[in-house]
Amino acid sequence: MELSIFVVDAFTDTQFRGNSAAVVPLHSWIPDELMQNIAYENNLSETAFIKKITPNKFAIRWFSPLTEIDFCGHATLASSFVLYNHYDVKGEIEFTTLEVGSLTVNQLNDNRIEMDFPNQNPEQVNEVPPAMLDGLSIKPLQVLKNRQAYFAIFNSVQDVLNVTYQAHLLKTLAPYDLVVTASDASRLSDVNNVLESKSKNDTENTAESIAQASVQSVDIDLNTHVADNPVNLAKDYDFVSRYFWPANGGDEDPVTGSIHAGLAPYWAKVLNKNKLHAFQASARGGVLICELRNQRVCVSGHAVLYLQGKILV
Repeated sequence: MELSIFVVDAFTDTQFRGNSAAVVPLHSWIPDELMQNIAYENNLSETAFIKKITPNKFAIRWFSPLTEIDFCGHATLASSFVLYNHYDVKGEIEFTTLEVGSLTVNQLNDNRIEMDFPNQNPEQVNEVPPAMLDGLSIKPLQVLKNRQAYFAIFNSVQDVLNVTYQAHLLKTLAPYDLVVTASDASRLSDVNNVLESKSKNDTENTAESIAQASVQSVDIDLNTHVADNPVNLAKDYDFVSRYFWPANGGDEDPVTGSIHAGLAPYWAKVLNKNKLHAFQASARGGVLICELRNQRVCVSGHAVLYLQGKILV
């Protein structure tokens, strides 16, 4: 059997950045065991299998190298990119899923692909798993949880960049993953409120100096792909995150679109804004634009093709 395969870097417009996903279009479903074996062989965060139902409606399933995944954003973005650019699909795409209902996707004028996700706002956790606290080198200020992951809220973007983890402990959180996140935007807002009686220039200079101080030890190489200098993590992005999933796929995920269906509602409430620019601070890095609309979360980003070929199975 010969199957087409595409590998797409999602949430980036530059090859070798963002998160890579394999996309395998199917005429009919193949056995689950074979899909899992293909995902294992690909050894990417996810492999998406898509099957046409009508010209603009497709069934989608996602597999990590270890297991089938309920919900994956970057592989949905990659699948949409393939359909728009290689299968001549126009207009809105609807994906049917096994666990999270229907997902709709549109291509925007700037070639970003926007996905409409269910709102998965996290809720406060009454009892924090000891393995989560022991598995992180920095203690979070707050812990929440949704159907996908625990959310560790940190004091600063610097903490998100600096935190280390013990995968064997985080693996015991299964079936949940873990996202760590912070925003320096709220801290800068507080500074500006306190200094509102001062001149505009003084306020801007003071806020900028605090932003620079909060990220002054960031490794420059982490950010040169998306920003001119480390300060831009505090100035250009509303929040920053990293995602760990040793129980379900690997140690650290490069960019995780699905978790932003929970991160965006959380930070929208904290920052009192419905449109947010997010950066996932993995080694590859990724940029996501999130917007809350009518109890849904729209997550958008760019994508770029890396590979097109055939699988012989």
